[in-house]
Amino acid sequence: MAKTNQERRRFIKLSGFGLLAISQGGLFSKQAIAAEELSLDDPTAKALQYTHTSTVEGKNCANCQHIQGEEGQAWRPCALFPNKLVANEGWCAGWVAKVG
Repeated sequence: MAKTNQERRRFIKLSGFGLLAISQGGLFSKQAIAAEELSLDDPTAKALQYTHTSTVEGKNCANCQHIQGEEGQAWRPCALFPNKLVANEGWCAGWVAKVG
């Protein structure tokens, strides 16, 4: 009976360490992927007519529903362009007014 308890404890410890390693690995892999500024030559950017400087009055990436990240940064993540950063002053055809 004592051997069974030791094996069970060892299994629980190893399982806990395994789950911890898996969860930490996921966090580190996201941090390892450095987002880069969206190029105007990117196929998705071309399809959505993305530009770094909006020519549409009152509409830019900073006030779009798809923008992510912290306000005040010149380049921020966008839901329409995964792993890319868009200019706060940019615009694309996917622009939607920010709610709230």
